[in-house]
Amino acid sequence: MTDISSGTPLRVGLVGYGLAGSVFHAPLIAATEGLTLDTVVTSSPERQEQARAEFPGVTLVARPDELFARAADLDLVVLASPNKTHVPLATEALKAGLPVVVDKPIAGTAAEARDLAALAEERGLLLSVFQNRRWDNDFLTLRKLLAEGALGDVWRFESRFERWRPTPKGGWRESGDPAEIGGLLYDLGSHVVDQALVLFGPVTQVYAESLVRRAGAEADDDTFLALTHAGGVRSHLYVSSTTAQLGPRFRVLGSKAGYVKYGLDPQEAALREGKRPGRGWGEEDEALWGRVGSGESPSTGGGRIEPSVPGDYPAYYAAVAEALLRGGPNPVGAREAAASLDVLEAARRSARDGVVVTL
Repeated sequence: MTDISSGTPLRVGLVGYGLAGSVFHAPLIAATEGLTLDTVVTSSPERQEQARAEFPGVTLVARPDELFARAADLDLVVLASPNKTHVPLATEALKAGLPVVVDKPIAGTAAEARDLAALAEERGLLLSVFQNRRWDNDFLTLRKLLAEGALGDVWRFESRFERWRPTPKGGWRESGDPAEIGGLLYDLGSHVVDQALVLFGPVTQVYAESLVRRAGAEADDDTFLALTHAGGVRSHLYVSSTTAQLGPRFRVLGSKAGYVKYGLDPQEAALREGKRPGRGWGEEDEALWGRVGSGESPSTGGGRIEPSVPGDYPAYYAAVAEALLRGGPNPVGAREAAASLDVLEAARRSARDGVVVTL
């Protein structure tokens, strides 16, 4: 383990170098003061070559057990591996004495998430969940509007992660095997549910429709959730790969005004293009800014333009570094993730049985 007082960056082991590992985690880790990408775990020769080219000097190993054999040389493990591996690998890391960041969903069930949380607490180790969408520009802008009271009392929150992908890609994310924890409910649904809970608090009732629409698809690719929050807000959440015409990312309706925002935060696209955090990071073209108003149609220019707060994915790993180096708060705790999984499990039951589930 690194001597925290030495000023030496904490050494990070990254498990998985697919989309999550190579596009999101590795670049953000490398951009974070106080962290250094030390080791990447991938058995793919192509991905090993990619990691070596992108991060010269990084140590490459093929299997997680090779990483854990070097636990004493690391300070943090990041799991960007397939969903079904999250619980066993996080358990192994914590038992090896290593703090852990887990990509969402942390587990397949809320009970497993709480067991992991208890193990981390018992060992006195950080266990954090990578919910990067809390640092999307639209989410940060909406939080600002709510803090200012610009919308009044919020009545309805509509959130959409919609795509038009009529042909399945295959792979574990779209597998129908329950062990893989695939499908959009647990993938994009983990984001929209987490955002709704952060914004509007606990949920008392869940209704869901979860469908497999595309020929050859195995897992849900068109899912809708209706949540009733304890505070009275109703959240309507849509995640879909089958949306030929995309709706607004957010439509939030309150007693004083509404906020409508189209388009996705630009950070994922920037990372996919190989761009890295720096000057101007997370800033959005003004043409995509949302609108706030009452009685007007944003599509025809009604309401006032609301500048988007720049997105800030780097803030997540900066908070992780602060937590490890100086005892700062965990940016996304495992028990928060468990609360989201309570909702996702209720949604799965609701869709299966055609009932409203009370939590």
